[in-house]
Amino acid sequence: MPEENCLIVRAAGKQLDLLRGEASRIAKAANVSWWTDRAEIGTKFCFEDRKSKDSFALTCDGLGISCQDG
Repeated sequence: MPEENCLIVRAAGKQLDLLRGEASRIAKAANVSWWTDRAEIGTKFCFEDRKSKDSFALTCDGLGISCQDG
């Protein structure tokens, strides 16, 4: 899967659980797959398409959780 559809998020505990739920909701609505991987610092959230990644980035911003391209 292309790496450009990944975001690195620095979150833990309940915030990370919340983000997993949001990623699942976004991917299900777009009918695409998503997955997480460990990053050097944080968790990498990856999506099959750019639109889902962008939607997830907006969700992170709305929750006040920083993310960066990964």
